Amino acid sequence: MVNRASKALTGLIEHVNRRLANKLILLFATIIILVVASLTFISYQMLQKESVASSIASTSNNLLLVNQNLEDYLNGIEQLSLPQINYDELTYAIMHESEEYASRMFVEEYLRNLYFSRKDVEAIYLYVVEQGKYYALTKENYNVTVRTAIDPNIVRLPWFQEAMDNPVNQAYQSFELADAKPGYPVDTTTSFMAYHRVLRSIASREPQAVLSFYLNSSVKDDIMKDIPFSEGQHLMFLSPGDHVPFAMDDPSFYNRMKLDGVLERLDEQRSGRLTWSEGDRKYLVVYNTGEQDGWQLVKPIPYRQIYAAATTTRNLNFLIGFMFLLLALILVTFFSNAITRPLKKLSYQMNRFSKGDFEAETEVVGKDELAYLSRHFNLMVRRTNELINERYKMKLVEKNAILKALEAEINPHFLYNALQAISTKALKSERYDIADMIDALALTLRYAISGRDIVRAREELQHIERYMALQKARFGSRLQVVYDWDESLMELEIPKLSIQTLVENAIKHALEKVSSTVTIRIGARADAEHSVISVHDDGPGFTQERLEQVRESFRKEWDERQGDNAGDGIGLVNLNTRLKLLYGEEAELVIRTDNAGTEMQMLLPRGGGSYV
Repeated sequence: MVNRASKALTGLIEHVNRRLANKLILLFATIIILVVASLTFISYQMLQKESVASSIASTSNNLLLVNQNLEDYLNGIEQLSLPQINYDELTYAIMHESEEYASRMFVEEYLRNLYFSRKDVEAIYLYVVEQGKYYALTKENYNVTVRTAIDPNIVRLPWFQEAMDNPVNQAYQSFELADAKPGYPVDTTTSFMAYHRVLRSIASREPQAVLSFYLNSSVKDDIMKDIPFSEGQHLMFLSPGDHVPFAMDDPSFYNRMKLDGVLERLDEQRSGRLTWSEGDRKYLVVYNTGEQDGWQLVKPIPYRQIYAAATTTRNLNFLIGFMFLLLALILVTFFSNAITRPLKKLSYQMNRFSKGDFEAETEVVGKDELAYLSRHFNLMVRRTNELINERYKMKLVEKNAILKALEAEINPHFLYNALQAISTKALKSERYDIADMIDALALTLRYAISGRDIVRAREELQHIERYMALQKARFGSRLQVVYDWDESLMELEIPKLSIQTLVENAIKHALEKVSSTVTIRIGARADAEHSVISVHDDGPGFTQERLEQVRESFRKEWDERQGDNAGDGIGLVNLNTRLKLLYGEEAELVIRTDNAGTEMQMLLPRGGGSYV
């Protein structure tokens, strides 16, 4: 069995290795499976974490707000139980209610005022400790009546003892548990809790009465309804310290949490969450503890609900991934075969070429990358033949170029020294104007033959001033020069002799064409994307035909210019080429002309070019 499986695996591997298409199918299928599985796993984990974090954040904020409202409500009941005014009259009336009719009326009127002051009070009881009787104020048959009764057993009830022992003379009583003992004949189905307040004598601190409020369940429901609640979730409102439930949806669930010790863990921090596992069920328990009295809102949420969206997304991803895999295998099989057929033909012709057959050309089909590759392979074959044929011509051209360079070679330092000698001769003859011109020419020559191709704008402008001095000697006052150069651009690095090229063009096409005065304005400014260097003249300007010829020469490739006339306009063409080589396609030479003159601009991208 093992040998048979091994042979089958070996045969499958040999079959896959035999064809490139099979390798592509296996490769892409593996990639798709890995990508889909990885993305599904990662997205599932992320969705789980995001779902838990989202549940914690939203539930915590919601519990915080609701718990604050509940505590504010209980504080209002507590304030209601404290006599705000006439405390002495109330204590006197309680002490003498059995003897004086007026005192009994005062107590009843006080209880009526309390009852009608709030709509959430279901009933009010006032237990007079010394007499062992109580006043009951309830709503009976749409009438609010005050009744009295004797019940000495009230003092034995747990809530009575708790209120007496409490440092702040109060006690809360819940009716959620089955063993709740209200003591009074009150309907606990309409009340969710009772609040008991001990009224003591100011002088002796002896208890005189216990005032009890039975609160309507509708208040609790109105406040608790602000907490989102769905099937499977639970909600509990617990008292501080002993975790007695004052509101809960499932008593059995509360008892299970209490038996597992989950309620004791809630006191570890004021607010937060914990995880509780009950058999195969796992709950996220989010809770909030009130800042004032420590009341706790607890909301256990099943993790299966939190993970429901993540699980659905994971299963959907697997289904989509499987369908995508089937579709991808079909497409990969089709396109792999379509790709490998031209590759076979190309491989055959390349094999011929490698053996020295320089006439091997393959068939070009379509316009895709393989057609592009085949087309360039054929181009390579043809260029190889052309290069072989041109090799000897290039050798001859190279030799002729070397000879011409040797013939034309002069020593620029000799020429510079000769100019210096002439300048000295002119100074001795007191021909200072000639000496200045020769010095300017010498410095111009030295600047021009320096080895640098990139100079600072300050140096170029100094060279332009010397160059203009020579031109003014020729044209006199007809040549006017104005500089408008931004001082911040004085250190800008620009191509050497670039401004001179623009100035020469202005002199040639403006100053030499007219007999009037021509002003040449040289300036530089910076915008958001370029440093703009401009040379403007107020001469007659280019003709439209000549302007189009210059612009067309800018668009030609370098090898297309070799046969062009190298005379008029060649300086601008060369300058535009230098800008493209040094700064890239963002740099350009812009020419604008009309009857008012011509402006030429060099646009250099901010930040430098490829020479940096």
